[in-house]
Amino acid sequence: MGYAFYGWEQATVPAKNDEYKEIKTPRDLYDALSEIWCEETCAPRLREKWSADNKTLGQCSITAFLVQDIFGGKVYGIPRPGGNFHCYNDVDGHVFDLTSEQFGDEKLSYENNPEQFREVHFSKEEKRERYELLKSMLKMRK
Repeated sequence: MGYAFYGWEQATVPAKNDEYKEIKTPRDLYDALSEIWCEETCAPRLREKWSADNKTLGQCSITAFLVQDIFGGKVYGIPRPGGNFHCYNDVDGHVFDLTSEQFGDEKLSYENNPEQFREVHFSKEEKRERYELLKSMLKMRK
């Protein structure tokens, strides 16, 4: 089965822990999150545009740091207008972006982008709370 997110072919790295027993690869995580992403987990500035048809909208940083929790690796950010960054993952050279579909046909550059750190992103209380919500919703799926 093919996926539409960037790097899906490489999203095969194994989980580094068994906190989420049914999640063995990032593809499994994408499948699980596809049932969970919602308006409440979307970035507030994008909520009015969020829909089930564009479920990855506004979910990038909280998703990328959740990927890092489960699979390790680093989170990088593609500079976006307004000083924001679109976050994605690099795990042992496997580059993938579980939330790339929100950009439709726009081609993003996944090379030479700055590393992103949760301490910076989660200094925004609302973002940390959305991350915690996403994590708890994923755990409740078990």
